Amino acid sequence: MPDTDTHPGAGAGLIPAPLSVDGPHRCAVHLGHGTALAAAPGTEDTAQWLRATLGAAFGLPLPPGPADATDTLVLALDPALPAEGYRLEAVPRWGVRLTGGGPAGVFWGAQTLRQLLGPHAFRRAPLAPGSPVALPAQTVEDGPRFAWRGMLLDVARHFLPKDGVLRCLDLLAAHKLNVLHLHLTDDQGWRVEIRRYPELTRTGAWRARTKLGHRASPLWDERPHGGYYTQDDLREIVAYAARRHITVVPEIDLPGHSQAAIAAYPELGNTDVLDTTSLQVWDTWGVNPNVLAPTDNTLRFYEHVLEEVLDLFPSPFVHIGGDECPKDQWRASATAQARIAELSLAGEDELQSWFIRHFDRWLTDRGRRLIGWDEILEGGLAEGAAVSSWRGYAGGIAAAKSGHDVVMCPEQQVYLDHRQDPSPDEPVPIGFVRTLEDVYRFEPVPPELTAEQAAHVLGTQANAWTEVMDTQARLDYQVFPRLAAFAEVAWSRLPAPPDRDYQDFTRRMAVHYARLDALGVDYRPPGGPRPWQKRPGVLGRPIDGAPPNV
Repeated sequence: MPDTDTHPGAGAGLIPAPLSVDGPHRCAVHLGHGTALAAAPGTEDTAQWLRATLGAAFGLPLPPGPADATDTLVLALDPALPAEGYRLEAVPRWGVRLTGGGPAGVFWGAQTLRQLLGPHAFRRAPLAPGSPVALPAQTVEDGPRFAWRGMLLDVARHFLPKDGVLRCLDLLAAHKLNVLHLHLTDDQGWRVEIRRYPELTRTGAWRARTKLGHRASPLWDERPHGGYYTQDDLREIVAYAARRHITVVPEIDLPGHSQAAIAAYPELGNTDVLDTTSLQVWDTWGVNPNVLAPTDNTLRFYEHVLEEVLDLFPSPFVHIGGDECPKDQWRASATAQARIAELSLAGEDELQSWFIRHFDRWLTDRGRRLIGWDEILEGGLAEGAAVSSWRGYAGGIAAAKSGHDVVMCPEQQVYLDHRQDPSPDEPVPIGFVRTLEDVYRFEPVPPELTAEQAAHVLGTQANAWTEVMDTQARLDYQVFPRLAAFAEVAWSRLPAPPDRDYQDFTRRMAVHYARLDALGVDYRPPGGPRPWQKRPGVLGRPIDGAPPNV
């Protein structure tokens, strides 16, 4: 971290905190109608983004101009810098220069520039047209700690229309997060158009009603709920993300969390155990017993699904879930038991491993990598697979020690559906209390790992599961401001958790709240929920005490 006199808390309140800041100094660069924008080859997307955001916020045309002229905002590349690293120089005698090690580095530098220009830079139209914009002279040098800095967005439990996903991508970019893990399928809904299997969205994208609050709640929303993204919607989302240097990782959950698919195509279920034609898209929450049958028909079906998914998502990783798959139906199924005998498997856990290994090979043959929740470790993990460690640190530690790549996202630390305060005013309180400070003190790399093993930690991810987030406003409340703290954990090279300067972070957050206000984010205020953010009478499932470190 930089010394106190150059710490970002002393100036513009940058979040996440950069590696170093020289300044701000008393003199300033002024951006106005005469300011030109010079973009080197490879930085065109950032130039377009600057014109669309800063240009709109301040009424600046930012016309193209030569890089060696004064009063110019220059975008340049320097391969000597890390690929996502950047250097931002504001020098009054000539202007602003943003240099990145690669196109992504330039873009993250542009995010810092936007923060330095104040909260008005986050508005969509100028509040004082024609007024010059002052940027104090300074140099910022920066680069991320982790390559994977992500958020999971669950659109299966509650559907978020396309515009909400695009808005989410903008919010991730504003915090220098670069992965959107899109949870597209579950028991409660199938959200991706698969042209070969139209019933997946015709039937599987809609449920008749929805449980309000935790599954123990007596309340129901009797309105049908659903929706899905067309393939063109998803191509638009992926392209929008790519221009912001964000990778969209799709998740198609199997072999559990699959009742919506079975409701659409009953032959996918364990038909020798129950009448799968009676199943509908699930309307409540929890772990569902209705899982996929381990048949060749099921394998071919999901191969066809994934063929279309690969065509939509260029992500090197494809998430296949693999979590919370009850084995009761397989134990009762003659078909499943015959498969276990045919393959000489030790039991149902190895049957799930066989499922996962099949798709690991299938994806590998097509140049992609499988990633799944840490249950995929059970029964043996396929060689090239990566693990999302959600049940705690243990799965990630085991995977890293055995040479597998890991994304750390333990539910006890970074599940954003968990409540933010013990107050009874918290809306639909779920899980452990995870305050803003708790998230700020989260450490993704367990101390048990050697340096070689720790290199397998690709990064970290905060997860927003939406069982009790039925609107964009509810999503905003649960995610912010904690995502700002998480972004600093993922990006900045912070001291050990007990040594982190949380007071400085809260001082910078005081500036950052004004940015969130300008963006229209309905975050949780530091003093607790606003009246309209409360949900009196909607039952949650609070868990008392400190979360276990497992």
